Amino acid sequence: VQLQASGGGLVQAGGSLRLSCAASGRTYSSYAAGWFRQAPGKEREFVASITWSGGRTDYADSVEGRFAISEDNAQNTVYLQLNGLKPEDTAVYYCAATNRIVPVRRREEYAYWGQGTLVTVSS
Repeated sequence: VQLQASGGGLVQAGGSLRLSCAASGRTYSSYAAGWFRQAPGKEREFVASITWSGGRTDYADSVEGRFAISEDNAQNTVYLQLNGLKPEDTAVYYCAATNRIVPVRRREEYAYWGQGTLVTVSS
């Protein structure tokens, strides 16, 4: 599975962005997908996860109610809608895929990673 993340950029606090993660090589149907982020000087942390079949989702407490993960089976793409952005959301956002069939928070369980897309939120 190859993953290509896109959609990052510079936005003011309170603004919105939508990140995309397109998969190629194998469809998402056998996988769960996730988004992680890594701020400068910090470890990569879980943001959200979704199962392809059934659409079960899971969110980190820090983004619950502000971010929304979704999938488009026909496009083999997973999205992360970022609303109500805060300066502390500034990070490189990575998409990932795992062959687990439930939402997964542990980054060690993800075998496939995209290259990351930078989100910068100004105050």
